[in-house]
Amino acid sequence: MSKIAYVFPGQGSQYPGMGKELYENNSKAKELFEKANEILGFRISDIMFNGTEEELKQTKVTQPAVFLHSVIQTLITETFRPNMVAGHSLGEFSALVANGTLSFEDGLNLVSIRAMAMQKACEINPSTMAAVLGLDDTKVEEICKLVQNETGEIVVPANYNCPGQLVISGSIKGIEIACQKMKEAGAKRALVLPVGGAFHSPLMEPARKELETAIFQTHFNAPVCPIYQNYTAMPETNPNKIKENLIAQLTAPVKWTQSVQKMIEDGATKFIEVGPGKVLQGLIKKISAHVEVS
Repeated sequence: MSKIAYVFPGQGSQYPGMGKELYENNSKAKELFEKANEILGFRISDIMFNGTEEELKQTKVTQPAVFLHSVIQTLITETFRPNMVAGHSLGEFSALVANGTLSFEDGLNLVSIRAMAMQKACEINPSTMAAVLGLDDTKVEEICKLVQNETGEIVVPANYNCPGQLVISGSIKGIEIACQKMKEAGAKRALVLPVGGAFHSPLMEPARKELETAIFQTHFNAPVCPIYQNYTAMPETNPNKIKENLIAQLTAPVKWTQSVQKMIEDGATKFIEVGPGKVLQGLIKKISAHVEVS
């Protein structure tokens, strides 16, 4: 039986004006945005609808903004019945509200805590990320290990986005050295990204600890369908396992390529991206040319 997979984007897909149409055209959406303003203690809706790109780039704004745009779309759709869900990094929280594991309020609260904790971790350890294009995953992994062993700097694979596109994460010096070595090894590009820190690396450990406390204090329901989690790339329905994987995700790589491949193996023939932008649609097309993507 063919299945529909709903996928949710992460940080980086935000844009000025996001969500404005939803707010203006749907009373339930408006209600949810206002509830979010109340929970967060500031009017995030104003920044989303009227803010500049710079204002939207602040981590404490970006993560809840992308989450809200995705989640509100699913909550106002009466016919939303997913067979399977997955989210890229932050998008995993959106996916967990979409499949009923988390309530809207708890999801937003955890995203807000995660954003603040990651911001703090970035300030403790100045660090960065880089996109490596056109090299085999195994070669990228090899170079990361080599740089770590030779220099003692942290450099790790962070996002397995699609074949030939792997994002690495680590200390500023480590990433600079690694980028040089990736180019020497034949990478088409090794490009430092404009991010505030080394997400999905051991440098996020202080944030992981903070998020762990918040997650263990939050009630997780049994989901209506499996979530394919970043940490394992496997389907999960056990609330306790979902919690563990969600905590591990902060310091471990996002296995997006592997998750999509597993969803296809398990019967997904159509992927629908819910949220701002079309980043995941592009990645899924590169992972498989045989599935429908929208």
